[in-house]
Formats: sequence, C-alpha cells, structure tokens
Amino acid sequence: MNPWKLDAVGQECLAAVDTIATNVIAPAAVENDRQGRYPEAALKAFADAGLLGMVSAKEVGGKGQGLRAAMAAAERVAREDPSAAMVTIMHFCGAAVLEAHGNEQMRRQVAEGKCVTTLAFSESGSRSHFWLPVSTATREGDQVRLDAVKQMITSAGKADLYVWSSKSSNGEGLSSIWAVPGDSAGLSIPAPFDGMGMRSNNSAPITASELRIPAANVLGEDGAGFDLMMGTVMPWFSFQNASVSLGCMEGSLAACVGHLTRSAYAYDGSTLRDIPQVRGYVARMKVRIDMVRSLLLDGIDAVENGREDATLRVLQAKVAAAEASLEVNDMAMRVCGGAAFRKDVGVERYFRDSRAASVMAPVSDALYDFIGKAVCGMDVF
Repeated sequence: MNPWKLDAVGQECLAAVDTIATNVIAPAAVENDRQGRYPEAALKAFADAGLLGMVSAKEVGGKGQGLRAAMAAAERVAREDPSAAMVTIMHFCGAAVLEAHGNEQMRRQVAEGKCVTTLAFSESGSRSHFWLPVSTATREGDQVRLDAVKQMITSAGKADLYVWSSKSSNGEGLSSIWAVPGDSAGLSIPAPFDGMGMRSNNSAPITASELRIPAANVLGEDGAGFDLMMGTVMPWFSFQNASVSLGCMEGSLAACVGHLTRSAYAYDGSTLRDIPQVRGYVARMKVRIDMVRSLLLDGIDAVENGREDATLRVLQAKVAAAEASLEVNDMAMRVCGGAAFRKDVGVERYFRDSRAASVMAPVSDALYDFIGKAVCGMDVF
C-alpha cells in the first residue's frame, strides 16, 4: 500500500525511514522524552542511510525527493516520537531553502549527511508573526553582522546550519534570509528547553550578538525574505507540520487500542474494547485521522499540480491537522481513563506533544483568520 504515491526512490526512502523508526527511534522515545534528550541516534541513522539528503537534488548527491516524500517520512517518525519528527521536518525545511538558494558546497554538505539544518525565524519581538523579524542585519564590507533574540528554535545548539531571518541589510523589503553556521562566534543559548511536550527537540532561545557571516551567505535576494518564506518555507512547514500531527494521532490511536485490548474486567473477562461507547470514541478518532490524511493528500496534489486552491490547502493543512490532533488525543485520554496518566500506557506523551502544533507559528487562530480572508476574497497578508 502506497497512499503517499511515492516513486520507486521515494518508497525506498520511506522503507528506510520505517526501519529506523522501528529499530532506533521507538526504543529511545520514552527515555528521550523523560530526559529531554536530543535524538542524536536517529539523526546518525538518517545520515548513515542517506536520508538527511532525501530532499537534496541528485546532482549534489541527494535522493532527489520533494515535499511529498518529506511528509511521508514525518508522519512515520511522528508515530513513534513527535519530537524526533519535528527535528526531521525542520531539517527538511532548511534543506529545501538551501536547495533553492544555497551555494553548491552547502547543498552537498546536506546531501551527504554532514549538515543538519533548521529554521531560525521565531523571535521574541515579533513572536508568531514570523514574517516580520525585528532582528537586524548590518552590512560591513563583505560581511553582514547579525543581532537577534530568537525564541523556540528547534535543534538549538545542535544544528550545523541555521536558515536565519532578519531585517534586510539594505533597508528594502520585510526581511532577508541567511545561512548561519551553527558554530558562529556570537551565538549563545540563554536557557535550555524544559517544556511540557516535544521535550527532546532542543527547542530553545538563541541570541546573536555581533555575529558576522559572509554577505554571500544571503539566501535569495537581500530584502526578498518574505517571498522565500511564503513560496518555499510556508508550504514545506505547513504540510510537514500537519504530517507530524497526523503521525501523532496515529501513534496515540495505536497506544489507545493496545490498552483497550489488553485491559479486562476480572468478573467476566471482557475488555474495554467490548464497551460500545468506547468503540464509538475509537471510531471518532479514526474518522478524524483519515479526514486529515485525505486533506493532506489532496493538498500536496494541489501544490504539485499548481491548482488554484493550492494556497488555500497550504493554509488549511496545519490548522486542520493541529486541531484534529487535539481532539483525537483528548479522546484517547478519555477512553483510557485514569490509566492514560501512566507513562507506560503511552497515551500521555502524544497528548502533551499534540498541544504544540496549534501554538507554532502561524498559530491556529491566525491561520483561521488567513483562511477567512482568502475565502472572502481579501488579501491574506
């Protein structure tokens, strides 16, 4: 069964992802969550299998896959560990930007599995309005000085290369995008991440103080960051983030059904799954999951085929999946009862992780506003 409609290479990549998800990610997921430990082993396995270069062009040594394959990979990883899936999708988002605008050396490093990337857009000053950075870029000859207070950056302190937003250095446009090496002098992490969910993705604030990079590290045109964000980052992040929510729901459903099947009443031997009301909630969960999957498959078709509703699908994907994941995980907690609070049942980790998508920029309420504007024929931004 190939619901993602991947080509032969894409299917091979997904099979490799499945093996790593089963043998590397799943066994470490609970302990990584408990310790807030970054999924180093998963990234090494991806690198060894050539999967860090899955979306890189074949001409630079990559697998030549696109957003569709990245979505499939994100969903599979998220079934076992949504945190590891977030690290994965942010890498693919960064890789997609570098494929479009990076130099050959950067692209080859990603393709060869030598460079983990991530997005560094979110800032304390502009919060979820990621397209309006307040951090600065100052031209100094053939260099650019970056000063910023970033917040909630996935893989903070772990990424080899940040795809970084700032105001333009020429005073034109809303923003510019830069390739910032992770070992740059002037980068610091004020505090480690210790959150309720997504505990192992190293999402933390980053401060840049008089950080200098070559001016040639600009990705796209100086001042044209907004177009890059909307044209490349938005669809890649929206669809992949939705795929993480989809995988989170699938993982929660599997944990839920496992508990309902194992748990029996001593007086007659019946299990929790024998209760009609319980099965009704399980059915609702499955319906929500399949509705999201159908929307995502239609959405990626719309993008790939340049349909008129492609932009609408990009806006709908993240919010639909995020809100459905909240519902599904709430139902999983409800039908598993008090046992759902035990970590060994497995539901509470997905319940916590599911909360993140709705508050990641663009937040769900903002997306509903964007969609409403689009439907009413108004300018979205």
